[in-house]
Order: sequence, then structure tokens, then C-alpha cells
Amino acid sequence: MLSKIQYISHGDSPQEQLYHIEKVLDAGQDWIQYRFKNTLSSIRWSTAEKVKKLCETYKATLIINDHVDLAKAIDADGVHLGLTDLSVVQAKLLLPNKIIGGTANTYEHILQRAYEQCTYIGLGPYRFTTTKAKLSPVLGLEGYQQLLTQMKQDHINIPIIAIGGIEISDIHSIIQSGVHGIALSGLLYNAQDKTEILTQLNDILK
Repeated sequence: MLSKIQYISHGDSPQEQLYHIEKVLDAGQDWIQYRFKNTLSSIRWSTAEKVKKLCETYKATLIINDHVDLAKAIDADGVHLGLTDLSVVQAKLLLPNKIIGGTANTYEHILQRAYEQCTYIGLGPYRFTTTKAKLSPVLGLEGYQQLLTQMKQDHINIPIIAIGGIEISDIHSIIQSGVHGIALSGLLYNAQDKTEILTQLNDILK
């Protein structure tokens, strides 16, 4: 089942990554996308093994950002691919029957992801965010409304996950545009009370 709230992990060290992942899992989060960019491959892999054990303990879905080989090695639930990563077709060959998410920023990207038959599309960014380097053009609410309307007209039914600098006050309007759910990093990472934030999010998204 595709969660309506996806947490994208954040942190510059294994300790930061693991601390915040465990905190959001303990607060009730059931979907983790493990994203650890600027580190050695060996550190990324060893940390991923610990994240896998945490997700198993909490019975949470684990998606690996970008690294299909890592997702395969630790038997994660799936992978999320950026536009310049390994192709979805290749990922499906390496990860049969797994979740394959794909990033999109334009309608052309959505058509590409639909053709590739992704499990879901991470569409964004909603607004400027410092969490991700090399940010694509910001869509804003109007961008989401236009793209989701066009998808409906073209009978494209892949679930859309909104991402990029989203705050709680944004969510009601974003959901009304027709997206399936939201992906969050900074909002949960920076929250002092992660349980309270997740409770608010679940109340809005029900």
C-alpha cells in the first residue's frame, strides 16, 4: 500500500540519519525513503543495513533513494529514481515486484514516468527548499493544479506524491489538487515533537 506520508531521510552523518529515522518511526511513520547523498559508499551501505533493521522492527516500508544496487543488496521494498539515475526499465529488471518511484517536474516527465509504469511519481518541488541541491523549477500550487488536471484529461492514473518545502498549512490545498500524498524531509527532521506533527498530518490527509 502506498503511504500518504513519505519521510525522506536527512542528515550529514550516520548518527543523524539513524537518530531521526528512528524518531519518526517511533512517532508512527510507516514509510521511509533513505537518502544519504554526500558520503562514502561504504558508509551509505553500512547505515542502510541499520535502517533496514529499524524498518523491519517498526514494520515500515523502506525505499532507497537512487541506488538500485543497494536496494537489491539489502532487499529493500523499492527504490526512488531521479531523472538522471538508472532507468526505470533497468531498475525493474534488477528489482522485480518491488516499488519503483520516479521524480518528475514537468508534464513531459509525467508522460515519461507513465510510459515507464512507475509505481508512483514524486512531483515537485512545491516551493524552494534547501534540503535538495540542484533544485528543479518550483511548481507551486498552480503548477500542481495544472499538471493534475492535464493528467485527468489524459486518463493518467499514477499516484502523485507532492514534494519540496511543504509546510502543514500547504497540505489541504495540495491534496485538493488531486495528489495522493506528500513527501517530507525538513518538516519532520526539524520538528521537536514528531508525533504531534504526524498526528496533524494524518488528520488532514484522512
